[in-house]
Amino acid sequence: MLVRTIGSAVYGVDAISITIEVNVSNGRGYFIVGLPDNAVKESLQRIEASIKTNGYKMPRTKLVVNMAPADIRKSGSAFDLSIAMGVLGASEQFAETDKLKDYIIMGELSLDGSIQPIKGALPIAIQARKEGFKGLIVPKANAREAAMVNNLQVFGVSHLNEVVNFFKDESTLEPVFVNTRDEFFNNQYDFNFDFCDVKGQENIKRALEIAAAGGHNAILIGPPGAGKTMLAKRLPSILPPLSLQEALETTKIHSVAGKLPVNASLIAKRPFRSPHHTISEEIVLKYERRYPSSILNLFH
Repeated sequence: MLVRTIGSAVYGVDAISITIEVNVSNGRGYFIVGLPDNAVKESLQRIEASIKTNGYKMPRTKLVVNMAPADIRKSGSAFDLSIAMGVLGASEQFAETDKLKDYIIMGELSLDGSIQPIKGALPIAIQARKEGFKGLIVPKANAREAAMVNNLQVFGVSHLNEVVNFFKDESTLEPVFVNTRDEFFNNQYDFNFDFCDVKGQENIKRALEIAAAGGHNAILIGPPGAGKTMLAKRLPSILPPLSLQEALETTKIHSVAGKLPVNASLIAKRPFRSPHHTISEEIVLKYERRYPSSILNLFH
């Protein structure tokens, strides 16, 4: 039996929907095709253990998994959950396979069936809404991150059984709701390091105020312990606040890099990056491209 599920692959800060075709037929062996990397190829071992641990059966015949479009490289372990649902559907262990095409399903499976967080949930959610999917199923730790996208139902799950039960009865899970605009504007001025904490240092404080107001570069030179990093950390608190579009782009970058904390919402403050003082010029340029609205602390 042939069953199709939908996953998503992240490239840069954008996502591409991936159709996962699972076919169970006469023969022997498990095969994954469609340009998968080693993490994707190893997923069948995790899936088999997870399926058996939770009382389901892994097919003992030929199993072929195709990830289309086949000319785009697939990487990472986030496809585990969508492949597992395809395997269960193709082996006729649940009947509601026609619903699978309406949802993007992403998550890394543990051997006991629990679902681990993934990277890039926000760009995946944005792409899911753009392509008109009914909903998105992601690990519970990524649910709030994905729910920042409006007009899309996002369901957070923590176990394989929850996903199977959801397709049998969609009322078993409640969509996650996040009031993105309210959270964004409420958190814009909640700084861990505030410029008003600095006592004295009037000359350098005045120089940083001018740099922040005019959008100029600044370089701080001095011996260790003089307060260069302390001042640089507090510079974002006197910069103009992020616009909603800038916050979305910044959050997408952190999402893809796996730097968002659990249950995170939209990043409302300009991020501060502190690479080591021995960093090369090429790495500095790479940081500037990746974090265009951040403050780089290179003042050592």
